Amino acid sequence: MTLSNFFLICFLVGFTLSLISFLFGTLHLHLPHHLGGHLTGHVGTGQGVFHAPAAHGPAASPGVASAAAGKALAGRSSGSISPVNFMTICAFLAWFGGVGYLATRYFALVAVGAISVAAAGGFVGSSMVFFFMAKVLLPHESRLDPADFEMVGTLATVTLPIRAGGIGEIQFVQEGARRSASARSDDDQPLEKGVEVVVARYERGVAYVRRFEEMVK
Repeated sequence: MTLSNFFLICFLVGFTLSLISFLFGTLHLHLPHHLGGHLTGHVGTGQGVFHAPAAHGPAASPGVASAAAGKALAGRSSGSISPVNFMTICAFLAWFGGVGYLATRYFALVAVGAISVAAAGGFVGSSMVFFFMAKVLLPHESRLDPADFEMVGTLATVTLPIRAGGIGEIQFVQEGARRSASARSDDDQPLEKGVEVVVARYERGVAYVRRFEEMVK
């Protein structure tokens, strides 16, 4: 393999990976719904979030699952980015290969000179990508608050009737998205479809709910 061919391969690999990362990252392309739909919850009607002291009650406690999810999501928007990341590495590879190919193909530089020029080109290209990400993209990323994913105090609507001691389903709005969750009656009283309820506690993926009017009395 000649040096120019090596540089060309580096350019093609770096450019292809950069393009894929851009399409699936910056443009927020997603997997088909049947592959990723369960991660975001079902679509339905909901009323919003009701944060009232009465909603917590004596037995109310923050749901472990919702708190962990909130912390994990908050960690993804940390407000800083490392100079060495997938995008900058791909950019370095693409610029390294592109500059190196031009240096060997059209300027007939020898191995040491071509590699040195290619490395400098890769550094400049990756630096440009890093500053673009840090100054343009990152400031527009929203910072997620774990409190926004707290289930306790959420106002919801019963969509599948909850029998005494049984499990039904509620739907609610959280962070602008309509979601659903399995639910039980916190006081073991039956709850019919369409009743407005408030989540009193959340345990092991199940929301324990009470009628809204009972919580505001």
